[in-house]
Amino acid sequence: MIRLLVWGLLLYVGYRILLSFTSSKKTLEKTGEEVSPPTETHRDPVCGIYVSDEDAVIGKLDGQRHYFCSMNCLEKYREQLDHTSAS
Repeated sequence: MIRLLVWGLLLYVGYRILLSFTSSKKTLEKTGEEVSPPTETHRDPVCGIYVSDEDAVIGKLDGQRHYFCSMNCLEKYREQLDHTSAS
């Protein structure tokens, strides 16, 4: 009877080991599929923080786009332009 329990325990441990190997392969395959392409980032001209296209506040000057991390930085940039053009 004890031999039967020992064999059952060994079979169960072997099964769990094999199961852990196959499940780790599946998670590696899934993580490879879920990787999204990198998004383009732009440097904020006021504070120097890099922001993605999706998160950026976009301002236009002379037909060119400028990317900012917040409306506060956009307003500071406009103030700097007003100050330099007034001089």
